[in-house]
Amino acid sequence: MKVPLTPRGPRARYHLRYQLRPGGDLAERAGHLAKVCQENEVAEVVLLLGAEEAYTGHLAGAEEDTWFAAAAQARDVLTGAGVEVSLNPWVTVGHADRGRRDRLGFAPMVSPSGQVAAAQASFACPAWRTWLYAHYGRFAQLGFRVLWVEDDFRFHNHAPLDWGGGFEPLMMERLSRLVGEEVTREEVVAAVTAPGRPHPWRALLQQVWRTAQLEVAEGLAQSVRENSAGRSRLGLMSSLPAMHSVEGRDWDALFTALSIGQQATQRPHFAPYSDTPGRSLTSAVWSLEAQRALRPPYVACEPEIENWPHTAWSKSDTQTWSEMVTAQLSGADALLLNVHPSSAERAEQFPRIDRLLSRARPALDWAARLHPEQSASLGIGLPWKPDTATHLRTTGGSWQELEAGPARTADFLLGYGVPVTAEPAPVQALFGRAVDAFGDDELRAMLSGGLLLDGVAAQLLTERGFADLLGVRAGRLYAREEPAQPGPYAAERITALAGADEGAYVSVDVQPALALLEPAPGAQVITEILTPDDSQWGAGRCHYVNALGGRVAVLAATAPDRLARSDRGQRLLHTSVRFLEGAHPRLPLIDGAPHLIPRLSRSGDTLRLAIANGSADPAHPRIDLPHAPAPDTVRATLLAPLADPAPAAMTSAAGPLHLEPALPHRGWLVLEWRTALGWSPVRSPSPLS
Repeated sequence: MKVPLTPRGPRARYHLRYQLRPGGDLAERAGHLAKVCQENEVAEVVLLLGAEEAYTGHLAGAEEDTWFAAAAQARDVLTGAGVEVSLNPWVTVGHADRGRRDRLGFAPMVSPSGQVAAAQASFACPAWRTWLYAHYGRFAQLGFRVLWVEDDFRFHNHAPLDWGGGFEPLMMERLSRLVGEEVTREEVVAAVTAPGRPHPWRALLQQVWRTAQLEVAEGLAQSVRENSAGRSRLGLMSSLPAMHSVEGRDWDALFTALSIGQQATQRPHFAPYSDTPGRSLTSAVWSLEAQRALRPPYVACEPEIENWPHTAWSKSDTQTWSEMVTAQLSGADALLLNVHPSSAERAEQFPRIDRLLSRARPALDWAARLHPEQSASLGIGLPWKPDTATHLRTTGGSWQELEAGPARTADFLLGYGVPVTAEPAPVQALFGRAVDAFGDDELRAMLSGGLLLDGVAAQLLTERGFADLLGVRAGRLYAREEPAQPGPYAAERITALAGADEGAYVSVDVQPALALLEPAPGAQVITEILTPDDSQWGAGRCHYVNALGGRVAVLAATAPDRLARSDRGQRLLHTSVRFLEGAHPRLPLIDGAPHLIPRLSRSGDTLRLAIANGSADPAHPRIDLPHAPAPDTVRATLLAPLADPAPAAMTSAAGPLHLEPALPHRGWLVLEWRTALGWSPVRSPSPLS
């Protein structure tokens, strides 16, 4: 039974990814798909072209002719029924070999260790480029709204290659010209992954990769522009930014190269492919936020609700709904839905999917009417640069060492009820080796505001001469198995908080390493590290006001996201956030249950706080909000999975706001209130402002 829909205002856009195989009763099957779309108010179908089980290799000749005829026929049926159509040609260089073999004479991808792909092409291969431009150009003649560039348009993750490709002879020839002498793959790999500061060849190799990819993007855009007469745009399916950083990706240049008439579309990767615990929404929230900051204003955002294999047995309706709402609240222009099996053929055979789409509508339409795409995100700033991998110091030998980003920092903060943003902010958090990407002036600017550091960042900043501004000297890191005096670290004892937590313990027993922190005069030691027999090992967390007027909080932990979670751990973090905010705290901090995940934004003079329940247990969130509005001035809406939005009662007893009804597993609570506080999109001096 259909859920009544409110006709007013914007609607969430459903885009179904669907594969219609050629031949037989294709027109009838396309007609049934069109009917399913009409009944469920699906705006668009993204036709998959020779994908997954139907993938025989790069299409050419009679095979391509067959698929072209099928795509044309399906498009005519769907557009005739009022459904827009886009096309996903499935491969560019190729996802993975999976038993396929190259049939067109393409130069194959080669991995760092010299593995040669059987069915995946080099970005530098002229024959592959000629095929790609002709392939996309031919289908562009049909006038699809978007022709998608699959997420195989990358150098990493090309099974069975170790790490990926980009080490082909054609690429080494390009690199040799930049270096000024002939270089071999073995020499390049050894230099790029050598311990210590980056070898100059790392940046040059990334330049070679970036240039090759941009050349292809420009050629592809030109072919689609000419063959579609400007009717079609290109859509880029992306992987995680930290991985693209290893490749040297220039996001602005790539979107510029792909744009047609100043239009392009991105599918940011953000959701897992199968069922995961609700707390994994921290990753989804951050992934969408991080890529939002990388996307130019003219690029539309259409996140994909992943599902692999494409079946209801892979991902529950509840998780699918929660990820759809997460994407909509982040400002998505449309939702790419992987809900039908890629081998389904007949959409009408899956009425359960119809019920999912119908029951999800009320919450998604309600969220769309908030116009979240026009809002500015707020929270703890997580500074990061797309060229981070170019600057990282390594211990040697691993390509994985070149991957560094704020994802784990976001998980630590969001999972404890602290909102985050990819924009500049008065308080920022800088964890791990990403410190290497910032110059001294940029770091000094961060240290003049509020800055949260982990042990790795503190050690690197100490090495670079910033110890006087940290309030601690982090001389070295001790690995878990490394002998240390007076013994192995085990726990933190809280030393400087009033109330029941003072003198209590939290665990550091499973941290992979700790920084040995030596507090400076004037630093407040919040916790101390102890051995199993309660001997003192070093400081655990310190607060410090430095000579620049900045406030710094340092954790000895080198992987804070792997600390054992607890209410005490949450209170410790919230205490540090309030210290870093100083005399003018503004951020809402959420507690009351485990894994309450916030997203904070502002539209005009309205603040919006969305909170997801990442626990399997129902929760009653409690919001500590400085300058809290009266409960009756807060509009609170409860979005329960696959249910209609409902008003929610909030109470306050001269303190935090409380949600009266229970917030169910993967449900969202959305609070809105007006504020006179001077929030602004750019809020403090920052290297990224």
